[in-house]
Amino acid sequence: MCGIVGYIGNKTAADVILNGLKRLEYRGYDSSGIATIENKSIKISRAVGKIKNLDAIIQNNAAIKFSGTVGVGHIRWATHGKPSEENAHPHTDCSGKIVIVHNGIIENYRQLKKELLSEGHKFRSETDTEVIVHLIEKHYSGNILSAVKTAVKELKGAYALGVISQDNPDVLLGVRYDAPLVVGVGENEFFIASDIPALLSYTKKFIFLEDGDVVELKKDSYKIFDKSDNITERKINTVEWDSLMAEKAGYKHFMLKEIMEQPQTIEDTFRGRLAVEDISEFFGDININPQIIRDINKISIVACGTSYHAGLIGKFLFESLSGISTETDIGSEYRYRDLIIDDKTLLIAISQSGETADTIAPLREAKKHGAKTLAICNVLGSTITRESSSTFYTRCGPEIGVASTKAFTGQLTALYLLALYFGIVRGKITRDAASKFIDTLIQIPRDISEILKKENELKSIAKKFFKKSHFLYLGRGLNYPIALEGALKLKEISYIHAEGYASGEMKHGPIALIDENMPVVCIATAGRVYEKILSNIEEVKAREGIVIAVATEGDELIKAKSDYVIYIPKTDEALYPFLSIIPLQLLAYHIGVLRGCDVDQPRNLAKSVTVE
Repeated sequence: MCGIVGYIGNKTAADVILNGLKRLEYRGYDSSGIATIENKSIKISRAVGKIKNLDAIIQNNAAIKFSGTVGVGHIRWATHGKPSEENAHPHTDCSGKIVIVHNGIIENYRQLKKELLSEGHKFRSETDTEVIVHLIEKHYSGNILSAVKTAVKELKGAYALGVISQDNPDVLLGVRYDAPLVVGVGENEFFIASDIPALLSYTKKFIFLEDGDVVELKKDSYKIFDKSDNITERKINTVEWDSLMAEKAGYKHFMLKEIMEQPQTIEDTFRGRLAVEDISEFFGDININPQIIRDINKISIVACGTSYHAGLIGKFLFESLSGISTETDIGSEYRYRDLIIDDKTLLIAISQSGETADTIAPLREAKKHGAKTLAICNVLGSTITRESSSTFYTRCGPEIGVASTKAFTGQLTALYLLALYFGIVRGKITRDAASKFIDTLIQIPRDISEILKKENELKSIAKKFFKKSHFLYLGRGLNYPIALEGALKLKEISYIHAEGYASGEMKHGPIALIDENMPVVCIATAGRVYEKILSNIEEVKAREGIVIAVATEGDELIKAKSDYVIYIPKTDEALYPFLSIIPLQLLAYHIGVLRGCDVDQPRNLAKSVTVE
């Protein structure tokens, strides 16, 4: 997730763009950059870190003052290439006359880069973005619009682009495919941006581009070309959001926005990583030698909080899909054990931020014992990624809400894909079986979208129970970690005491708590342990407990045994955690809101715990 701003009009473009980027900083803060056309030449300034660093460079250096009225800018959340000035956008072609900014992921960039290098193009960065500007250069013969239209036909993946050209100084181009891009409409001026907040200081009128659209903007006119290259009209919408609500895309809280983003962030995380035809290309970006995967005899997963719950699911996956003995440990406890690990052990460290002290310490300890290391992380260039031998980056973009939601499902995606990959490399899974698994995984974002439509149903349930003081969450097998995560979400943002248990443990203690005032959330999806969880529900009802069940669509039996049922789509048993967590996130969110809690910044909690 990155932020794009572009401008063409009569104002100083740099001022408009910098102001817009500041309002988009929640989309990224690894680096930033700006480019404008100045007297028929391109001027660029870039900086590592937050937008204030770029602003300071521009304000304090008279030699790089910007005055042009056409330009593009970018705030980066890195997915390819470490945070650095070289990898910061905007990027240029070999001549330096064509400039682009990009939000998204180009799946086939390695293949395109190889071809472009063979044709003599010179690359200056490690990014997937740079292939786009060289493709445009390749097809350029005087008309930048034509070159962009031709170039994007060769791209696979997701992209929102802003393009300017020194030789076409009166044109700003925007392209959208599977990544957000809006057009702001002003008086003799036009804007492009990744999100509405960037432009609210200048206009309330917006055109929402559709996939495949290319927009050509001039000071006093615009044209939109659809995916069939036909000139088309798009409605101009008037938006009345305030700036804070706009940053949240109209949602009341960042947490709700991030829950709703999960279909996209899951898709972004597996995008470009699903081809099984060529093992050498599969997961090429994690840089782990397949021989290491064949040689390891144990996996140790370390993590904290929500990431630990993802790791518990990872244990199931690596054992079932890869055939590797796996243990999952709480990061803060791991290094205080007498560790039995060696060079045949792979330690997987999971952290959204990559700066969690309790996870960094076990990573360093394992390396002392000779273990191989792999990070699952959302932040490129963070400590955990720098100190691990290999890294699988989730592509969830900045997670602003303290209570993790989209980062959790991003981590699940990473674990499923890694377990599948390891299984292929070790001969545990055939390519045919892997293909079937992938087909089901690809359906998961659509399934989650269907569950998200049940938000009002979850809100209605929340209204009945937000005054309760205790909740119990039960699950078996892969749903046991989901019970833990569901309880954690409720505790974090509503301050209600909640406990998650393996449902088989209920009769070993927690059953003493159950009475007519105790809501019990039971994850009862179809699978090998379905009959067992039904028995647990019977035990709860026998003690007059209130059952809120998460069940598979079409299960009528569960309706007779529960007080409330939230149905989720049918999927492969191994993939249910993706779906069963969504209603629990929404339930916790609405209970927290009804109790008047600050769900984005719960008391006593921090987003990244950087001390032990």
